[in-house]
Amino acid sequence: MRQRAQELRAQNGSLGTQARAAWLSSVSLGTRLEQTRAALVRLRARTQLIAAQRAEAQAGLRSARRTLAVSQQRLADRLRVLYEQGDTDPMTVLVGAKSIDEAVSGLEGLHRIAGQDRQVIDEAQAARQRLIGATHRLAARESQARQVEDATATSVAALEAAQREHAAMVASIAARRTSNSAAISSLESRALAAVQIRSTSVPLTAPAGGGRMMTVTATGYSLSGRTSTGVSVAYGIVAVDPSVIPLGTRMSIPGYGEGVAADTGGAVGGSRIDLWFPTRAVALAWGTRTVTITLH
Repeated sequence: MRQRAQELRAQNGSLGTQARAAWLSSVSLGTRLEQTRAALVRLRARTQLIAAQRAEAQAGLRSARRTLAVSQQRLADRLRVLYEQGDTDPMTVLVGAKSIDEAVSGLEGLHRIAGQDRQVIDEAQAARQRLIGATHRLAARESQARQVEDATATSVAALEAAQREHAAMVASIAARRTSNSAAISSLESRALAAVQIRSTSVPLTAPAGGGRMMTVTATGYSLSGRTSTGVSVAYGIVAVDPSVIPLGTRMSIPGYGEGVAADTGGAVGGSRIDLWFPTRAVALAWGTRTVTITLH
């Protein structure tokens, strides 16, 4: 029972370390998740802005195409009218003019009309080309922004899954520690009951024929806490080698009084025993001495 309780305590210590590490990792994950979510919000806003700009550029491109089509149609209509009127040739204008001023005015009118139509068409074509380029660039930027947005959303999902796994791990560790603590308490209660049963089964005084005598090396100590059997340390608690003196054995110790074997220790072996004292000074005063004890 004692060994199993020690194993469970060691396991709980390891689980505590794991729980702290998992908690720290969860905190780090939470921070990263919050930052990634904020980045995703910014990326979505940026993608929406680019999409709006591309939609605006596409609307402008449609308008430029309509303007170009209208300008080309007007030019075609004007040329058709001039052709039908028969005054499209500059020589015809000159020959048919009644005066030099009329001839000059006619030629200037032809050039002006042609120039205006050509300018409108050139401007519409240039605007269309600019808008086509802008639309292509914005489409590429929007595609890239959506790729980054999708990757960030994937990161958010992965971080959320990792956070859930860590939460489940912390809960599992806590449950195991609680189970181990309950098992330790049960083992300590059973060990204490065993010591008490043994103690009550042995008479407090030596029988008429006397007890078994044994010469041992006794050392004083004053550590606090519980013994290996789960009993709280107190005056009369003696640490022994169970293979030499069984736990629960009562004994009379010259210069110390009555004691009961209720503890073990790594340095206690063979015919060595440790005697508990309430203070370090008293334990040092006892020191280490050889005494002949009587086992009851």
